[in-house]
Parts: sequence; structure tokens; C-alpha cells
Amino acid sequence: MVKLDEKKLARLTTASQHFTEKYGVVGSPNREEFEAKAQAWYYAELLRDERKRQKLTQQQLGNRIGKKREYISALEQGKTDMQLSTFMLIANALGLRFSLVLG
Repeated sequence: MVKLDEKKLARLTTASQHFTEKYGVVGSPNREEFEAKAQAWYYAELLRDERKRQKLTQQQLGNRIGKKREYISALEQGKTDMQLSTFMLIANALGLRFSLVLG
């Protein structure tokens, strides 16, 4: 059994501390920008995973929504921002449905 050195453990940086040091406090412009990019990456991953689950190529998905394969690739790699309208186009092309929950 490994015994933890409490002094070493106390010096470790938490994820929250790391994000604050690197991107600023929650609500700051840098932190908001980081969180927006992280969320965009997450949703692009969801769409990519569903595309692959359905065994569609990027070209096939692009054809379904009237976009080039290169655009789909850039979205999936996080190289370009995805507008909500594009997200919904892709989601609909994949047969996904979303609900807005308020509160």
C-alpha cells in the first residue's frame, strides 16, 4: 500500500487553481473565452462521435448540409467556430433532437 506524503499532497495544484492561474477567475473575459471554446469543442465532439457511430464520412455529412468536407473537418478539430444554426443543421442531418431546459 502506498502512503501519501501529506506535505507533498498539500502542495499540489487543484484543477480549479490551475484554471484560475491560466485563464483568470470565473467571470473574467479570459475565463469566459476559454469556457466558450471548451464548450464548443465538447459539442463538436458529440457531433463527430455521432457521425462516426452512423458510419458517415465527413464528405457525406457535408453533402447532407450543403458544406464542404474541409469545413466539417475544421469544425471537428476545433479550428473554426460553429454557429448555432450550423450546429442545428448537423444535428438534424444526424437525426438528433435537442430540448431547451430553462431554470
